[in-house]
Amino acid sequence: MALDYGTYLKVDELLSLQEPRSNPPEHDEYLFIIIHQSYELWFKQLMLELERVNSLFSGNDLWGAVHTFKRIRTITKMLVGKMDVLETMTPMSFTSFRDRLDTASGFQSAQFREFEFFLGYKRPQMMEYHPEGGAARARLEKRMDERTVMDHFYDFIGHQGETIPDALTNRDVRQATAPNEEFQDILFRLYTERPELAGLFELMMDFDEGLQEWRYRHVKLVERTIGAKKGTGGSLGVEFLKKSLFLPIFPDLWAIRHRL
Repeated sequence: MALDYGTYLKVDELLSLQEPRSNPPEHDEYLFIIIHQSYELWFKQLMLELERVNSLFSGNDLWGAVHTFKRIRTITKMLVGKMDVLETMTPMSFTSFRDRLDTASGFQSAQFREFEFFLGYKRPQMMEYHPEGGAARARLEKRMDERTVMDHFYDFIGHQGETIPDALTNRDVRQATAPNEEFQDILFRLYTERPELAGLFELMMDFDEGLQEWRYRHVKLVERTIGAKKGTGGSLGVEFLKKSLFLPIFPDLWAIRHRL
């Protein structure tokens, strides 16, 4: 039997995964589930793209990295746009099924924590929310021990004939990435002397800015929907989310803007 569209994409299985807990189902609970399931799929795709970026950076493939960051930037813009759809859900419509979520919370998204670790925002304490021995905990521990996108970016800049500071090449990859003034001097010089690299840097900034925009929209969505209430699952809600606002992925690229 020939492979068809539905079988290839497992459409029947996919459409069976939305199981509202309200009875009878609240209309907006379907929207809530579908939006969040789609976010998880896009988080998966973003990590696949970033894994490719790591390989391209360490392999000194400038144009491959440029192409991939264009895709990553576009995906990030789409994720921000999804907030417009979610914001059509009023606080009252969310309240109609919120208690059915019990202890479930977006705070528990292992993929998003994995995504953060991948980007260099490593917080070991976040693994505590996933039981030892579980698949999610294993993925997070793996990411904690791996080099970040920024580490592979150091490789790429090294391929351009630059000497990367020892503090960066020998750093503990379990620590969050941090700005480095020596590296900033290198990037500033490359910005002014290598226009093809400046184009890559701007695409990286686009992605970084887009992710910060998504965080901001997420905070305002939560604040608009539940105000100062605690999040489901006992998370700190808006106050917790605000702590990660405006944290850059590529801090050195931001640090040199005033010099350009």
